Amino acid sequence: MGTMTRQAASSSAHQLARKLVTAVLLLGGLTFSATASAALTSANWDPGSQRAVLRAGLMRDLGGSFNGAAGLTAAQANQAMIAFAAAAQSPYGATSAAAPAVRATRSPVMLQAFDRMLVAQLGLADVAAHVQAATSAAGLNPPGYYGTEVVARYLGLRYNHPSSSDQLELFPTDPITRGEAAWSLARALNFGSWNTQDARQTLTGYGLPELGSNELQALRIAVSRIGYPYVWGGTTDDTSDGLAHGGFDCSGFAWRVFKVSGLSWGRRIGGRTAAQQAGEIPRSQRLHASALQPGDTLFFGSAHFNSTATEANVIHEGIYLGDNWVIHSSGQGVYVLPLRGSWLGDQFAWGRRVIY
Repeated sequence: MGTMTRQAASSSAHQLARKLVTAVLLLGGLTFSATASAALTSANWDPGSQRAVLRAGLMRDLGGSFNGAAGLTAAQANQAMIAFAAAAQSPYGATSAAAPAVRATRSPVMLQAFDRMLVAQLGLADVAAHVQAATSAAGLNPPGYYGTEVVARYLGLRYNHPSSSDQLELFPTDPITRGEAAWSLARALNFGSWNTQDARQTLTGYGLPELGSNELQALRIAVSRIGYPYVWGGTTDDTSDGLAHGGFDCSGFAWRVFKVSGLSWGRRIGGRTAAQQAGEIPRSQRLHASALQPGDTLFFGSAHFNSTATEANVIHEGIYLGDNWVIHSSGQGVYVLPLRGSWLGDQFAWGRRVIY
């Protein structure tokens, strides 16, 4: 379906992403044939990252196998963070890796707890706290892991499974598997200081305007889904839409916020895809970036402001939080980027007022 084009795992190298955004949006990243992807399991989808963390001493085999499908325990997570600090030679100035993820060392670690540990090890816990506080101050009642997930997904620390393997996706509150943890650790091992500097510079500028009651009603739904996975065709939090996992594609996220929720403004939206939603309003109602207000839906692609919307030229959609920040579902699941200063700004076509 148009605009449900699968996004590859978003790179934290946003400068490069801006140059390659058209290819990223249109082609996605790792592509698997139906036959190959059918063989993927929660244990074997990431052998390369498993080998990388074994070589670096961050994780160990269990009983002769990496056992990627097994849940990561607190003891394993703590050890991985300590080993990460040593392998990376502590370039980030973080000292929180030895703090236990949870009290019981055999307890499973939730994905959001693992991301919190890794973000702290990368020296960005204060940035996550800033994002969390700014969102709370705006009255959006974000989940306690909102700031961490904004930072982690800005850095590209989560893997976006191909659509044929969406059953492997995780919610932030799910136990993280050893395979998922290995992929994130292997990615972080390849970071240079500029990765974290870029995240710090961009996200310390995060802030939201004062929001009205109508805007709060819609945007509270949006921010509450931070970190939900990108799922091809997804519009729901669960599998009630017949898909393998709950989650959203880009236009499915807007559909979830405004229509599945039953908000009255959702009745204004008729089309399912981003191109349909972008094209069902008169040109006179299209919004330039300077006219955007919180809660507006935003459309991206190769279309220009006066173009006719097609499935080929409008291929992505997001929701405006205000003050240059956009929440959307893409390769990193539901996450946040600035409009100006990211690939979103380079590809912005027009906005649409939904909340009146």
